Amino acid sequence: MKRSKPTDSSSKPKPPSPKRQTLGELQDLQRLMAKTVMRPLTPAAKMNPCWTDGTPTRNVVAGFIKPNDRLTAFERLQLYNRQYWFRLLDCFYEDYPGLRAVLGERKFTRLAREYFSACPSASFTMRNLGQFLVHFIESHPKLVAPENQLALDMARLEWAHIEAFDNAAETPITPDDMLDADPQSLRLGLQPYLTLLRLNYPLDDFLIAVRRDQGLRHEASNAMENQRKRLPNKFKNFQRSKTIYLAVHRHRNSVFYKRLRADQFALLTALREGSPLEKAFAKAVESGSAARFQPKQITKWFQDWSALGWFCHRVEAKSK
Repeated sequence: MKRSKPTDSSSKPKPPSPKRQTLGELQDLQRLMAKTVMRPLTPAAKMNPCWTDGTPTRNVVAGFIKPNDRLTAFERLQLYNRQYWFRLLDCFYEDYPGLRAVLGERKFTRLAREYFSACPSASFTMRNLGQFLVHFIESHPKLVAPENQLALDMARLEWAHIEAFDNAAETPITPDDMLDADPQSLRLGLQPYLTLLRLNYPLDDFLIAVRRDQGLRHEASNAMENQRKRLPNKFKNFQRSKTIYLAVHRHRNSVFYKRLRADQFALLTALREGSPLEKAFAKAVESGSAARFQPKQITKWFQDWSALGWFCHRVEAKSK
């Protein structure tokens, strides 16, 4: 009886090794996927059938997306393309109800689409979607005409609202911390969530009314159009030009709009810019409305602002 020889495993054919993907190839694939998903939709809210070079989009996506038994590669990717844009627009509608009321539904939607085409999302968080909106409106005045300044003021106010809602908070400085400080050298910082605004229209009360009536996100579209029909006379009052100074801030997890006098605004602005306390007071006097300065009054200002937690230690920018 012959004994069988042990099988030499090395003689068996080996299955082909899978093609390895380099890091560069993976990054190229990610960029192509992002570019496809973030491309603007057609007016019919569909994925654009033509690629950037004029070739059919379906030919491009077929190179990196597989079809399934129900959808083509184009149809599968179109789901993500539409989802991306619908999500952006939905968040934009929620973050800017005041601008939407100023411009109206059609003009606001056009502005949103043009804005996201030029400034696609570049952050992990949706709260940063509008970070370039003010500059974009300044650069594209025709998109908001003839309500240019009104729209610009509203965009600035609503971005300040976003900043106040969830920007960082530093440890506040109390009045006792400033008792023995030299006003010639004392430099106070202002909280990162605090924004100082000079507006050409009294939009604070209007935006409060808009946000109060906004309702749930899925009801926002109908609510805004109904609101625009309900408040035509009231809306006109907020379209009358009137300079106001505003501090948009957070207190006990709620956003507030606090009106300031011109000298208060000048004083706080100078502190934010890094001026020592004494020079900040001088700039407030130069603003033309500080002739009524009284020591008790100034003390009251700082007590109120400190109670709100506005002051913090100033963080100097590091030199490169």
